[in-house]
Amino acid sequence: MQARMNNPATLLPGVMEAIQALIKAAHQGGVPERTLELVHLRASQINGCAACVDFGVRTAKKSGETDERLATTAVWRESPYFTDAERAALALAESATRLADHPGAVPDEIWDAAAEHYDEEELAALVLWIGVTNLFNRINVTLRVPAGTNF
Repeated sequence: MQARMNNPATLLPGVMEAIQALIKAAHQGGVPERTLELVHLRASQINGCAACVDFGVRTAKKSGETDERLATTAVWRESPYFTDAERAALALAESATRLADHPGAVPDEIWDAAAEHYDEEELAALVLWIGVTNLFNRINVTLRVPAGTNF
């Protein structure tokens, strides 16, 4: 498999720098790195982004993530391996990724659960991270970027 084209963020001036600034900001927002990695993985699973799932698993393992947690991220509700805070972040990631699945997009109960575990700066970091993840997912899926590609 080969991608349809090169990464468009590298083809247009200033785009990659802007995306990197968003990534940096999200990672400086106080949310644990492992939580951000799980959120990235879950959104990427939902969107069917092979490149992002592969990258997400490899990055999460470097951050100390366990095989059990990685293997059960897609079924986190039925898994005993996640904290309440991680569950709230995963629920937020799912709702923000599946916007059309609910009339209110991200229901208040999901937002409120996340707000019980994360302060405003951390919520901002999560929302930015979910958005950046979805951006990469949509680019990679559109371009058919295969797993294992450092795009």
